[in-house]
Amino acid sequence: MKTNAQNLEVLYEDNHLIAVNKRAGDIVQGDKTGDIPLSEIVKAYLVEKYHKPGEAYLGVVHRLDRPTTGLVLFAKTSKALPRLNAAFATKQEVSKQYWALVEKKEIPQEATLTHFLVRNTTQNKSYAYPSERPQSQKAILKYKTLASLDHYLLVEITLLTGRHHQIRAQFAALGCPIKGDLKYGAKRSNPDGSICLHARVLELLHPVKKEPLSLIAPLPENFAKLVEAIPQRSHL
Repeated sequence: MKTNAQNLEVLYEDNHLIAVNKRAGDIVQGDKTGDIPLSEIVKAYLVEKYHKPGEAYLGVVHRLDRPTTGLVLFAKTSKALPRLNAAFATKQEVSKQYWALVEKKEIPQEATLTHFLVRNTTQNKSYAYPSERPQSQKAILKYKTLASLDHYLLVEITLLTGRHHQIRAQFAALGCPIKGDLKYGAKRSNPDGSICLHARVLELLHPVKKEPLSLIAPLPENFAKLVEAIPQRSHL
């Protein structure tokens, strides 16, 4: 289902912020494809909701890859945007947590992964190496395994850096590509073109109110069905 101003899933909104649950296939900001980006859809939603005569102000704070789902936060005011940009850039007072289904392999129950990522812009892909390379960027994440399925592991991931395709590249380097992620070595695609990587939790200090804010995005249907099939899932 394509996202529009009428079916937009708004998770949180106040005078300064709006958080939405991104569907697979949505792009956050405009690109060469010419597809309508989520930022423009959110603007249309705000114009419609508040009967604005002109265009609504909206600032893009961070992005998710097109096939990734989950929580995307936008700034609604010029006061909030630079503060959010600074917080996301320094990773101070911002915590991002993802859930992913990765191909099953014997890996530690939990670990910190450190790689050096080299981005290939022609392929729109990042390659993860164990040691530094020319033009590489250090990429760090923590993960813990929440459950084991027949062919996949459900992992919870906390990003400590924000690199291009970081989670996708690091788990591929581990030999555990994300379900559906053909670009990074998955055996098959998901029917809807998604990958089973979901930005589930975003915790931050409100840029204006200076109060802690914790936001959670429900899983998309195909991902949720797989999680629901896990025995003893009440602890998740």
